[in-house]
Amino acid sequence: MSSPQQPFRWKSILLPALLPTLLFSIGEGAIIPIIPIAANNLGASLAIAGLVAAVLTVGELVGNIPSGWLIARIGERPAMIGATALSVVGLVICLIAPNPLALGFGILLVGLATAVFALARHAFMTTFVPIEYRARALSTLGGVFRLGFFIGPFITAGMIELTGSASSAFWVHLVACAGAALILIFLPDPTETFGAVRTARLAGKRMTEGEALVERESNGLFRTIAANRAVLSRLGVGAAIVGAMRASRNVILPLWAVSIGVGDSTTAVIIGIAGAVDFALFYTGGAIMDRFGRLWTALPSLIGLGIGHLLLAFTHDVPSKLAWFIVAAMVLAVSNGIGSGILMTLGADLADKRNPAPFLGAWRFTGGLGGASAPLVLAGLTAVASISVAAGAVGVLGFVGAAVVARYVPRFLPGR
Repeated sequence: MSSPQQPFRWKSILLPALLPTLLFSIGEGAIIPIIPIAANNLGASLAIAGLVAAVLTVGELVGNIPSGWLIARIGERPAMIGATALSVVGLVICLIAPNPLALGFGILLVGLATAVFALARHAFMTTFVPIEYRARALSTLGGVFRLGFFIGPFITAGMIELTGSASSAFWVHLVACAGAALILIFLPDPTETFGAVRTARLAGKRMTEGEALVERESNGLFRTIAANRAVLSRLGVGAAIVGAMRASRNVILPLWAVSIGVGDSTTAVIIGIAGAVDFALFYTGGAIMDRFGRLWTALPSLIGLGIGHLLLAFTHDVPSKLAWFIVAAMVLAVSNGIGSGILMTLGADLADKRNPAPFLGAWRFTGGLGGASAPLVLAGLTAVASISVAAGAVGVLGFVGAAVVARYVPRFLPGR
């Protein structure tokens, strides 16, 4: 707990946690709409451009596995600084990439860095925020991440207008990473800023509470998955589909814009407005869950994400395809915003209250597996059929996910 001389104040987490997170998220939000465009500009087909965009979520999934081990050994703040450095390396590769393969490698490094940064900032908040404030602090952290995804595309649109190059988005993320690293390097020692730091002993080693948390989450991940296979093979499938629908949304919108000939800066603006809608609803989703129950956000979110994809599938070649693209983007944004926090909440509901970390690690990996798979499926279906078929297939998946969640939430979480 915080020392009596230094009671917790919200402004105390602004510099060490929220501001670096906002900068990193702005950078990531800046490049997501532009990855398929950059790949297409390097000569990639629509399917290959989708594959390059999918590499980001694959990198995040792969990076989640060793991140807990790394953070437990070097600490939260050094891990965040290292993640920004790795991201910078990936972004430089993206800027000088001569072909889609090199671009994909750079994006993979950015995905790996994102996984480390995300888990490290979670551990950081666990260590330095008193438990009675922790839920609100983590919710705020999630809101800051969405705020970055709202701001980033607008900066990208401005940069494209100024430079005429879609690749200028990578400079936005590079500068954002440098800013986040400088703040983390030069901020005061958190042990002085926050007072007493809670520690834990794990495997004979003393570490901060956040480091111990992420170590427990990642240690024996696949054993934990096997031990919880009953719930993970049922309700976990619903979690994977939620992750899949969210990741598909991030890939399908910029890829769709390429396929119907929307301009680079216009694409960024549309996705930025969708990000604003998503951000505006992040608190609403949590309030609905607390007041009415988990299904009241999970079902509308999955059904809405399915409808948004189906709108795209049936409007690719109509005369008003740009208008339908905008409508679909807004439907996807509202649906995603309403579902904000559903995976974290269900995971917390299901986890053993005495030792939740191992299950939460397995639960997050399950959702991440879906998130990494969907963009790959999109790219594959686009290659063998068309982007409309790919969007339609993912749209149907949303309804399948709604059915799974409707069946298994009452079974595993009665009363929720």
